[in-house]
This record gives sequence, structure tokens and C-alpha cells, in this order.
Amino acid sequence: MVEELVIAVIAAVCACGLYAMAAARVIRQYERGVVFRLGQLQEAIRGPGFTTIVPFVDKLHKVNMQIVTMPVPAQDGITRDNVTVRVDAVIYFKVVDAADALVRVEDYRFAVSQMAQTSLRSIIGKSDLDDLLSNREKLNQGLELMIDSPSVGWGVQIDRVEIKDVSLPETMKRSMARQAEADRERRARVINADAELQASKKLAEAAKQMSGQPAALQLRLLQTVVAVAAEKNSTLVLPFPVELLRFLERATPAEAVQAVRAVSEAVEAAPSPPADEPAAAPAPAPAVAPEATAVEPGAPDLTTRPKVSSVPTSASPLDEPAPPLDEKPQKRQDAQPV
Repeated sequence: MVEELVIAVIAAVCACGLYAMAAARVIRQYERGVVFRLGQLQEAIRGPGFTTIVPFVDKLHKVNMQIVTMPVPAQDGITRDNVTVRVDAVIYFKVVDAADALVRVEDYRFAVSQMAQTSLRSIIGKSDLDDLLSNREKLNQGLELMIDSPSVGWGVQIDRVEIKDVSLPETMKRSMARQAEADRERRARVINADAELQASKKLAEAAKQMSGQPAALQLRLLQTVVAVAAEKNSTLVLPFPVELLRFLERATPAEAVQAVRAVSEAVEAAPSPPADEPAAAPAPAPAVAPEATAVEPGAPDLTTRPKVSSVPTSASPLDEPAPPLDEKPQKRQDAQPV
């Protein structure tokens, strides 16, 4: 009798232990428990910690409430400006209602993934290529709104959506590279033209300043020569400024130049007399003497005749200078004895 009682007690304890093991559940902090009793949803959501259920009657489902990071596979699409692109994205979402996530949708992860792919293809067709490349924040907001609208009834909240990468065809990449290069070249030319404009203004001011002092131009030329010679060049090209010629023309009048030229030609044409003889008569004097011997006795005296020998034979006054007036009577006396 006692043995049967002991066996019954041991069996009861074992049954209680088995019941406790089957009924005991532990829910983590980031989870929530949804209980189905005989297939019916229980309104009470089990929180984190230790909880119990009725074995073989209740069934506990644990739902993760953490934010889920799900990559969206790359989607091929054609933009509004007819450019073929390949875009992939990433979506961040979390469950806000554990009961709806289990009851209203079969697999909320798969549903969110499919909705994200569909919305991504739709947003590609509504956008231009420039928007996909430069205005991604606006596209991210539109994509988040498109995915979040149907997922509200699933007990899922979309935290954010980000477009990761936009793949372009190689031909489009080369075209964009040429466009960017042309734009940079245009900006470089504009900057160069602006620099030339500023330099021309400064040069105009410098020219205006040098026009008041012509010697400044010569000093500037000498400085340029010194700068070029410092590089040890074998050939030195020295420019001759036109302004220097104009300066010399203004400094020396044209009449003075002609007078100096005429005097130099006359000095070169005149013969130089010997050192031991007195200065001889000019070349026209001997030609007058034979005419004086051919005159008859009744003719007037040669001394009273007009000045014949004083007229030079040359028509140019610059080639041979005329003799002075005080030497003419001496020429007539030299011709009398003959």
C-alpha cells in the first residue's frame, strides 16, 4: 500500500514537471508573443520575460520587433528620357503590430521585398536620368511612400529606403564623360578670356603710363633682355619697338636732318688743297681767262665787267659752294697779264 502511494506521488511530480516544461516559455526583450488557442488569436500579446501556455492547446508565435535591413535586388528599367539603367536599393522596416504581421499577411518579409521591387521599377520609369543621379533624396521619399502605403495594414512600418547604385551603359558613361569634359573646357576658356581681359586692361594702363615717359619703354626692353639672357640661350631675339622710332622722329626734326645731310655731302665733294701752296682758285676761274685775252683794244676793261666768274658751273648749290665776293677782283688780276 505504501509502495503504491509512493509510486503515485512520484508519477504526479513527474507529470507536473512535464507540464511545467511544456507550458513554460521565455520571450526575449526584442520579441513579442502571439498566442493562438485552438487556432483562435488571443488578444493579449505576451511581453518579454517568462510566460506560460496551455500545452497541446495554445501555440505561441514569437515576432521580432527589431528593424530589419533588407536589400532590394537590382532592377532593370527605362527612365522617362529613354535611358536603360539598372538600380538597386536597400529598405529598412520594422513590425509595429505583431498580431497583424501574423494574421493579415502570410510572410511579411517576402511581401515587403516584392513591394519594394515593384515600387523601385515604377519610380525608375517616372524619373529622369539626372534625377536618379543627382536628386536621390526626393526619389527615396517617393519610394518610401509607395512601399509604406500598403504595408500599414500588415503591421509593418517602413523606416527608410535608400537607392544604392545606378548602373549605366558604357555608351552612356562615355557620352557623359565627353559632356563633362566639354563643360570643363568651356569653363577653362571663359576663365582664360577673363584673365586676358584683365591683363589687357592692365597693359593699357601701363601703355598710358609709359606714353608720358618714353624712356620707360627702353628700360622695360632692357629688363626683358636681361630676363631672357638669364636662361643661357644661344640665340637672343631683340625686338626693336616702333615707339622708339617715333620718339627719335619727334626728337630730331626733318629739316635738321636734311641740313646735316647736305653739309656732309658738300664736305665730301670739296677737294682738299696741298699744305705748301696757297688756296687755289675754284674750278670756274680758269675758264674765264681765255675769254679775257680775246677782247679787242676798244673793248671795256675786264675789271668793270659784270660778275661772270662768280657763277658756278654746277647747277646744284650743294655739290660746289660759291666763292666769296672779296676774292673776285683777285681772280681778274690773275687773268690780266695773259
